[in-house]
Amino acid sequence: MNGNILMKDGRIETILKEHEQLTSYPSNLKIIDGTDLNLIPGFIDGHIHGANGADVMDATADALDTMATALPKEGTTSFLATTITQSPENIEAALQNVATYETKRGQAEIIGMHLEGPFIEGSKKGAQPIEYICKPDIEQFKKWQNLSNNKIKTITMAPEHDEDGSFIHYLYKSGVNVSAGHTDANFASMKKAVSHGVRQVTHLCNAMSGIHHRDIGVVGAAFQLEELRAELIADGIHVSPGMLQLIYANMGSERLILITDAMRAKCLQAGDYELGGQPVTVTSDRAVLEDGTLAGSILKMHQGAQQMLQLTNVSIRNIIEMASANPAKQLGIFEKKGSIALQKDADVLLVDDALNIKYTICRGAVAFEEDEEDGNYKRK
Repeated sequence: MNGNILMKDGRIETILKEHEQLTSYPSNLKIIDGTDLNLIPGFIDGHIHGANGADVMDATADALDTMATALPKEGTTSFLATTITQSPENIEAALQNVATYETKRGQAEIIGMHLEGPFIEGSKKGAQPIEYICKPDIEQFKKWQNLSNNKIKTITMAPEHDEDGSFIHYLYKSGVNVSAGHTDANFASMKKAVSHGVRQVTHLCNAMSGIHHRDIGVVGAAFQLEELRAELIADGIHVSPGMLQLIYANMGSERLILITDAMRAKCLQAGDYELGGQPVTVTSDRAVLEDGTLAGSILKMHQGAQQMLQLTNVSIRNIIEMASANPAKQLGIFEKKGSIALQKDADVLLVDDALNIKYTICRGAVAFEEDEEDGNYKRK
């Protein structure tokens, strides 16, 4: 369908179909020609630690500025600033930093925080520092939520350590998106956790119990339990292309959420970095700890979307669902974001059929535009 949209004061003011025209034009109207391009909602990254040399755990406004400025280049218009298992003092500094941060015009918007750990299973720690892992604690969470100014929207935890379900139930009732991750839960434990309020699985297939013919574990639970949506790092490394196809065949675009789980080395050259105080080696396509464990990713959102677009029976509409609509619904913000509709935030992308980003618009402001001469991006 051809058409036009008018964005005003950060929102979608008017949607015109085919040859419809405005009856009057604002005096300061800026026209962007999207001929032969696709207009789609901006991507929402619900799990990202860092980018372009910055990390959420740096706990500085400059770090958040760096991330929020870099992400529109890959089509991300909003994101959850994600912490890592660390000392209470370091976690609290990051929470307080986000609590007082204000997104600026032309930046990807920080829509909240994802608390990844420390309430996880040590045997499935992945790149989470084991010395700071602890048991679920409602009072601790209350303190952290207060420090964050109620910005914690998602929490990743191991549900098997909440034996009576009281922690999960409290989170669910308080409106937090509870995600099972870094967990060795079996299928029965996952069914119980879902009954208490778990509604998501963190980076599906990674740092969790896999499918076995005697117990289908967390991965099987994601396939079987309709209440669950699942994050997916679609870089072809964390999950192989063949497994991506198997996951899609079992879950479809309705229950998948594309994320990056990116760390500070994203957008930078290969070299030595750190994550959660641990040394990380970054090559051209991955980030690993000294023992070879994957340490987040250096994936860009549009690259993950492009990887998924290569699968059988995946269209751009399916990508929109996985990268925009589903995360908005999961976080309870679909009335504002995740689709193109009247009075929603004007977070939109102009992309070609291969999902190459041509324009990124964050709340009505052009954040990035492709430079046609050299294929690079220029800040607007």
